[in-house]
This record gives sequence, C-alpha cells and structure tokens, in this order.
Amino acid sequence: MKLSLALVFATLLVAPVWAQEGSETPDTAMIQPAGESDLSDFLWTKRPVVVFADSPADPRYAEQIERLSEGMGMLIDRDVVVLTDTDPAAASPLRQKLRPRGFMLVLVGKDGGVKLRKPLPWTVREITRSIDKTPERQREVDQKRGL
Repeated sequence: MKLSLALVFATLLVAPVWAQEGSETPDTAMIQPAGESDLSDFLWTKRPVVVFADSPADPRYAEQIERLSEGMGMLIDRDVVVLTDTDPAAASPLRQKLRPRGFMLVLVGKDGGVKLRKPLPWTVREITRSIDKTPERQREVDQKRGL
C-alpha cells in the first residue's frame, strides 16, 4: 500500500512538469488538481469526476486515485476528467458549490448537474455503469451507432 501511495503522489507531482513540456499523456491530462476550475469549464465537453479529501494522505483518497488510474481507458471513452481537491482551507469554487465533508466522490454530467455523490471510493466499473445509465450517454452511444 505504501508503494502504491508513493507512486500515486509521484505521478501527481510530476504531472505539472509534463504539462509544461507539452507532452501530456492521457493519464496526466485526465487527473488534475481542481484549483480554480469551475464546472462550467466542462459544460457539454467532459464529465467531471471530482475527488475531495481533507488531506492527500487520506487512505480513501489514495485508493480512489489508484482505482481511477487503473481504469483510465474506460473513463477516456466516456469523456471523463478527474479533478482532485485535497485542501479544504483553499475554499475552491468546487468546494463551495459541492460542499464535501471529508472524502467524497462526485460525478457531474456534461450538463453540469450532479449525477452521483459517494462517501467511499468506487471502482471504475461502478462509475462507468452510472455514466452509461444517463440519457446523455445513451444519446452519445446511439449517435455513434448511427441511430
């Protein structure tokens, strides 16, 4: 567990360096700190999955990031972007809008509406099943099929 936690944090720390070099990989482009992001930045283009914790050392946070990293392909297919916020003192716009208490996973639809809130880590399979049930996603699948 300590090794995987160290790997997750190393990946999160290296992500800004990759972004500066212009050679983003799908992993670093998809998991990013929330910072001053607003849900309106992703309207009709991405499905934000927001992971909140009171500290990056929260074991639930580390487990969730690890699970998301393992299922990256399934999330990319569904236009998901993962935003992380582990600093309650910063009072980011996402924290003000979604009001998490401790660890929380929030799935937001492309329309900007909250589709799911969970107080425990979820697998990518559970998240993608929730996404696939939404009318927006069903419409996307129908369009790809040519219906």
